[in-house]
Amino acid sequence: MPADPDFEALFAAAAAIQPRAYAPYSRVKVGAALLADDGAVHAGCKVENAAYPVGSCAEAGAIAAMIGAGGRAIRAVLVFGEGAELVTPCGACRQRIREFAAPEIPIAIAGPEGIRARFTLEELLPASFGPANLPR
Repeated sequence: MPADPDFEALFAAAAAIQPRAYAPYSRVKVGAALLADDGAVHAGCKVENAAYPVGSCAEAGAIAAMIGAGGRAIRAVLVFGEGAELVTPCGACRQRIREFAAPEIPIAIAGPEGIRARFTLEELLPASFGPANLPR
C-alpha cells in the first residue's frame, strides 16, 4: 500500500461524477472514487429512490465498479460532497469499505475547494468486524 496515494486522481474522478448523482429527495449529491489494488481508479455516485432504503451510496457504486472490473482490494477512498459539514461515508458504507480494505487505508473527504479532511478507516470504523472475523 503506498504511503501517500494519488489523491489528485481520486479527486478528479469523484468531482467529475458527483454532479451526475441522482438526489432529488435529499438534494445531497455525492461522488466517490477509490484506488484499487491494481492501481485503477473507480468512481460511483449517489442514486436515490422514492423508497429511500433502496437507493445506493456513491461509495457502494465505486465498490461495485471495482468488483466488476476485477479489483478485489481498496487502497484509498475519496468522498466528494458539498456543504458546510463534512460528507463522510455513512455507517453502511464504512462497513462496505471494510469488506475490501485494511483498517489503515486513507479516506479523504473533499468538496469543491479540495480535500477538507483525512481519516483512516480505523478512525471512522474503530474495532471493525471484517472478513477475518468469520470462520474459514
